[in-house]
Amino acid sequence: MLANLARLVRYRGLVQSLVARELKARYRGSVLGFFWSFINPLLLLLVYTFVFKYVLPNKNPAAEPYSLFLFCGILPWTWFSSALMESSGVLISGGNLIKKVLFPAEILPIVTVLANMVHFLLGLPILIAFLALAPGHHWPPMTEVAWFPVVVLVQLVMTTGFAFLLSALTVHFRDIRDILSNILTVWFFATPVIYPWFDAPEGTRRFLSFNPMTHVVVSYQEILFFEGPFGHLPLLLLLGAISIVFFLCAYFVFDRLRDTFAEEV
Repeated sequence: MLANLARLVRYRGLVQSLVARELKARYRGSVLGFFWSFINPLLLLLVYTFVFKYVLPNKNPAAEPYSLFLFCGILPWTWFSSALMESSGVLISGGNLIKKVLFPAEILPIVTVLANMVHFLLGLPILIAFLALAPGHHWPPMTEVAWFPVVVLVQLVMTTGFAFLLSALTVHFRDIRDILSNILTVWFFATPVIYPWFDAPEGTRRFLSFNPMTHVVVSYQEILFFEGPFGHLPLLLLLGAISIVFFLCAYFVFDRLRDTFAEEV
């Protein structure tokens, strides 16, 4: 298993080209093309700003401006949920590639996760620009902002682990895709995206702490939005260690089922 994992480094050029192809395919035939990667998050943020300023005004001053608070959680959640949904069927849709003897099947879920990560990263300049223009917003110290790549890395490792597991299991159990869409709906509301973590009752916070995306989303919020210290750092580092173990376990399952993919797809 570890030998197969180590060999993935040799396929970095293939991963790069497949990610580029995936990104181009999303906007093939559109006039603006790749610029939609910037326009979509901008339009989404403008809609949130209008709704939560004029239609449903936010009453919590700690999460003001609420549209930016919400966007801090929506961006990473969209990366996570889209990667899981797409990876659940990626081996089935890529059956022609898997049946080729020398093609490493694990490339496909990795490409799905990385392509969605690129969309997440392209949405960040929009968020940062609006945060910089927000009246009264103060950036945290650079010592805390420096932890931002660590949060991205933790989410990348965790999401890739889920992608390996879901893509392998869905080949044998096609119902997983439909079940997953419902699970992600519940998972979204169990993650402090639309409400601040500290607003939840103490008993609820204890329950939410078992949700790995809670610590990812709260870390982004504390680094980008809130002015206080990065108090979630110890829990983020713990999640990072757990994510590495989970990633290896998920890849072990993927590797054990590898020989059955060509028959099932």
